[in-house]
Amino acid sequence: MTVPPATARLAFREMTDDDLDDMAALLGDPAVMGYYPRPYTRSEAGDWIAWNRRLYRDHGHGLWIVSLRETGEFVGDCGLTPQTIDGVTDVEVGYHVRSGLQGRGLATEAAAACRDHARDVVGTDRLIAIVHPDNRPSRRVAEKIGLHLEKSTVNGRGTPVVIYATNFDL
Repeated sequence: MTVPPATARLAFREMTDDDLDDMAALLGDPAVMGYYPRPYTRSEAGDWIAWNRRLYRDHGHGLWIVSLRETGEFVGDCGLTPQTIDGVTDVEVGYHVRSGLQGRGLATEAAAACRDHARDVVGTDRLIAIVHPDNRPSRRVAEKIGLHLEKSTVNGRGTPVVIYATNFDL
């Protein structure tokens, strides 16, 4: 499996069990998880890591750990996951950035690298972002990386979401 190449400020790598402390802090942060039903427990963060490791094995991609190139500081996660909405499975670009590092363009930089990886390496012809309608910052990230509002729907839990999408000409 390959990870996206480093960007000007960010590096990507696979998640490991050693990332549990960082991922539990990230996914347990009410500010980061404000548009989820609730923050995740430490055990659920462990399940998140295990899910991504299965995705790496089964699909060759998942959410990757993102860190600052200069210092190695943990930023969050970003990557590509299969998601089914309205009976159709697409590749989604997803991202979570530590609350203390939000507002610096890091999510956009990471998501753009993952968009390019989806197109150039994974070879997907379509990329989506599933966003809570009220999550304006995540909507802006999707827009900044070239995804366009496609529709409003509900996810598998019955929560309203908006779908941003782009089609690649491969």
